[in-house]
Amino acid sequence: MTDGPRVGLFVTCLVDLFRPSVGFATVKLLEDAGCTVEVPTAQTCCGQPAYNAGDRRDAKEIAANVMRAFDGFDYVVAPSGSCAGMIKRHYPQLFADDPDLAPVAKALADRTYELTSFLVDVLNVSTLAAQYDGTVAYHDSCSSLREMEVHDQPRALLAQVDGVRVADVPDGEACCGFGGTFAVKYGDISAQIVGKKAANVSSTGAETLVAGDLGCLFNIAGKLKRDGSTVAVRHVAEILAGMTDD
Repeated sequence: MTDGPRVGLFVTCLVDLFRPSVGFATVKLLEDAGCTVEVPTAQTCCGQPAYNAGDRRDAKEIAANVMRAFDGFDYVVAPSGSCAGMIKRHYPQLFADDPDLAPVAKALADRTYELTSFLVDVLNVSTLAAQYDGTVAYHDSCSSLREMEVHDQPRALLAQVDGVRVADVPDGEACCGFGGTFAVKYGDISAQIVGKKAANVSSTGAETLVAGDLGCLFNIAGKLKRDGSTVAVRHVAEILAGMTDD
């Protein structure tokens, strides 16, 4: 048992379906920092795909379910700036005209954090017992950077990992071209954007690409692989938790 905060982990669809190791790494980081972590089984998608497609009705239904699932937690943490940004920035907008749910959406938004921001800005984590020998290129996702104001936090945490050297990707604030449904609707444009991003990643000479959003990682990793690159891909949580054995 711990006297630390009770945290609800918003797993995210991509972590749940494609890379559950990120979820386990997130739990380890939070528990090591003294949190009690729970994973509500009623959680689903954050509703961002529907929201971005203009389907406000379905987005609100999904969001309402998330609000119910995470009621009562001290904090809600997601290993994704994209999902955290949806909850924190857009849920209050979705329910702005609903006198009953508007305060619920705002309360949830106020206690929702992206993982590295929570570790640094709330828990003040200053020591990590992890090791990763090599140079990593860090990619800032659009949602983390612009919606959640996450930039220095993951770098501060990576600096605590024994053996890690961090290289920033040139033109780092540029989108990777994923953008959820954007990559599907505008495939040719997306391919051009990710081509530039992959080239910039390769130019760093880093052995590993690191980011806090799986959507970006998968998109860039796909392009790197098609180009014959040997750059490995890791979510920042896996590096920070020392859980990089496949």
